Amino acid sequence: MTDKPGIVITGGSGRMGQMLIRTVLDSDKARLVGVVERSGHAWVGQDVGEAMGGAAVGVTVTDDALEAFANAQAVIDFTAPEATLEFAALAAKARAVHVIGTTGMSEEQIARLEPPARHAVIVRAGNMSLGVNLLVQLTKKVAAALDEDFDIEVIEAHHHHKVDAPSGTALMLGEAAAEGRGVSLADVSDRGRDGITGARKRGDIGFTAIRGGDIVGEHDVLFAAAGERIVLRHMATDRSIFARGALKAALWGQNKAPGQYDMVDVLGL
Repeated sequence: MTDKPGIVITGGSGRMGQMLIRTVLDSDKARLVGVVERSGHAWVGQDVGEAMGGAAVGVTVTDDALEAFANAQAVIDFTAPEATLEFAALAAKARAVHVIGTTGMSEEQIARLEPPARHAVIVRAGNMSLGVNLLVQLTKKVAAALDEDFDIEVIEAHHHHKVDAPSGTALMLGEAAAEGRGVSLADVSDRGRDGITGARKRGDIGFTAIRGGDIVGEHDVLFAAAGERIVLRHMATDRSIFARGALKAALWGQNKAPGQYDMVDVLGL
């Protein structure tokens, strides 16, 4: 027996999934007790260590999420919105902490996390890194200090495999800027400029998404006024920072009251 929390990784074959698996296996504070993949995936039934091209680790990949979650104290989930909602319901049944790094969730999908959060801890964040969450707090403070003479633009860059835009982190930064200004992001968001768009509307918060190569994640928040610019920047060069943050969230959530939390809570910011 051990008092180290047991962790299940969903979507284990993906790049983040494999990084999360390695992070948990290397940790002296947690145990890998399960890896979940979709039904029919080639990894199902294999030892995950061997599936990843290494030595066996004693954990077999399964497509039965409920069975895997039943033996876990936490689930770390970087998958897709609808899959995440299914996992949230199952994690709540197992009373396991559900750490959600999935991006691209709609407001309606996020609202559907409320019922499972009544029964279990959910930690959801568009980005799990310490640096980005500090950047969010800085963005809020700078936006609060500057008036609408400063245009705000969130510029993000990611690898060419990323399927959603703006990134979850960009939206976190946009929400922080809007909160700092005391407005709703939905009312001032400016996206997808193309063609003759007319002049920029005063007070809008703009988004620009760049996709290319193997960029892990870069985010700038630009405050631009006549005669001066302020740029807040975070650059990620290794996605292991997200995996370490997610594991930290899974450990932090142990013995917390059911409810929805974010990385600001986890990091004490």
